[in-house]
Amino acid sequence: MVMHDTHHEYKPVYRFLDNRIRFIAALVLLILLLVVMDAASADENKSGLIRTPILENPVELPSKNINAKVIRATFPPHFKTPWHTHEGPGPRYVVRGKFEVTDNGTVKTYGTGEVFWETGAKMAVQNMSDETAELIIFELAPAH
Repeated sequence: MVMHDTHHEYKPVYRFLDNRIRFIAALVLLILLLVVMDAASADENKSGLIRTPILENPVELPSKNINAKVIRATFPPHFKTPWHTHEGPGPRYVVRGKFEVTDNGTVKTYGTGEVFWETGAKMAVQNMSDETAELIIFELAPAH
């Protein structure tokens, strides 16, 4: 009685099916990944969270040790600061009111909800409204 290795005769078929199964499995996993990513994106949109950059500015810091400050400045109606400088540059956010900002020789006006970049150069700020105005100052200064 002669024994034949029937398994050997079908080796190319097994290899073909094995590769095909791997391809199908990879395809199914890719589709599932896309579905999960789409669902996560939909959940983020449903949450109401909206992220919108309103100011971006590259900064070369003078030191590796920086003291970051957040300062609330409240201006009486029509109050104007004297010429001054701050320890460091940074973004400024107008909480309420209207400001005329003279910074580094340039004059611009900013209103509620707007953001501007203060250079750290000599400047003056005036509340242009008949009501109290408010500014949030984010300052990046060398640590002492």
